[in-house]
Amino acid sequence: MREFVTEKVKQIKPSGIRKFFDVVSEMPDAISLGVGEPDFDTPWHIRDAGIKSLKAGKTFYTSNAGLMELREEICRYTEEKMHVSYDPKSEVFISVGGSEAIDIAFRATLDIGDEVIIPEPAFVSYVPCAQLAGAVPVTIPLKAENEFRLTPEELEAAITPKSKILLLSYPNNPTGAIMEKADLEALCPIIEKYDLLVVSDEIYSELSYKSAHVSIASLPGMRERTIVINGFSKAFAMTGWRLGYALAPAPVMKQMIKLHQFAIMSAPTTSQYAAISALKNGNPDVIEMRMAYDQRRRFLMHTLKRLEIPCFEPYGAFYIFPDISKFGMTSEEFATKLLQEEKVAVVPGSAFGACGEGFVRISYAYSIEELKAAFERIEKFIEKIR
Repeated sequence: MREFVTEKVKQIKPSGIRKFFDVVSEMPDAISLGVGEPDFDTPWHIRDAGIKSLKAGKTFYTSNAGLMELREEICRYTEEKMHVSYDPKSEVFISVGGSEAIDIAFRATLDIGDEVIIPEPAFVSYVPCAQLAGAVPVTIPLKAENEFRLTPEELEAAITPKSKILLLSYPNNPTGAIMEKADLEALCPIIEKYDLLVVSDEIYSELSYKSAHVSIASLPGMRERTIVINGFSKAFAMTGWRLGYALAPAPVMKQMIKLHQFAIMSAPTTSQYAAISALKNGNPDVIEMRMAYDQRRRFLMHTLKRLEIPCFEPYGAFYIFPDISKFGMTSEEFATKLLQEEKVAVVPGSAFGACGEGFVRISYAYSIEELKAAFERIEKFIEKIR
């Protein structure tokens, strides 16, 4: 059967995140700080909306692009939060999670041999999605001393005649880095100069602790050359509902919906009704969860400082990305030994690109009590290897 599998798929590496998650799932008494999933239950008003739709028998396909009411709410929300206007009839579609929207965006816009510029460390799906679309991923190794922000000089140095897409992912997974308005403005002249399309993954847009999130699509000249990816998993604690969306100018969106039509048909109907309530009534829930994450973030930064483990201060998402290089192990060795000896799971930074070597990703989408228990074990481990 191996002969029937394409070489393109064979060459794609399994996710470095799932590897440790699978081990932890079979290890009694292990504490996992590896999964990027909110520990909050989906708020009840969102669950109730889904339940109500089931009781009303609303279990049929929606239009390919999704429920019009939900598309209208997404456009209202985007205008209110990010100050960008979209047409719900022609510039938005509802996807099965943000991951599907990223895959569709790449496949709709990339020809074989086109280059996708991907700043790293980055979420594990970007490079494989580019490869599956027949494109060539070109990675930019970002630096901790720059707080893992993409600089204009780094971007311009990566551009070639084949460059087509710049992938931006801020707030960032795995580093927790953000790009503020001035950082994004500095990139715009280069993006326009080389006529790049931007795919902006903003799934963590509600989890920004220093300043309000700024979408690059809101900057002059950027809306018409940007595909915005977002969703409900992180902000509204709806990971299992599998619902995301994309916003883009109508000519691109038309092709994205066509691909979605043939691959998926439509996103889950129950989830779409639940998401309407999330956007209409969920802002207090988002604020409450964001405050809890920020408390955990500050607790971990204080703890890392006490343990003398270097870590730049992340202001977004729910991850910290400490530097463990001084312990003389690769990130894979560090994470493996920590799991084996103290039963705490973190993710090696190398899972997110070569420049992630020497770091580990720690999620703080866990209670303060769990974080305290985990770091008691981490401290014990560090004392042994120092």
